[in-house]
Amino acid sequence: MRFAVVLEQDKEGYIVASCPTLPGCHSQGRTKEEAVANITEAIQGYIESLRKHGEPIPKMDVEEVEVTA
Repeated sequence: MRFAVVLEQDKEGYIVASCPTLPGCHSQGRTKEEAVANITEAIQGYIESLRKHGEPIPKMDVEEVEVTA
């Protein structure tokens, strides 16, 4: 499965990662690589919990758009 993640730098310099498809699924890391590894682990745990409770795995289509600003 593939999930989109959003990476943002916070004011302390950490990279905060979230998965918009999975509400409340967030993690962070000191580097982009660490944040991606941590959010991957968080997504895996989230999916395991959904399966354990017999809940469906949400799906989301993501498109990138180009705008002139």
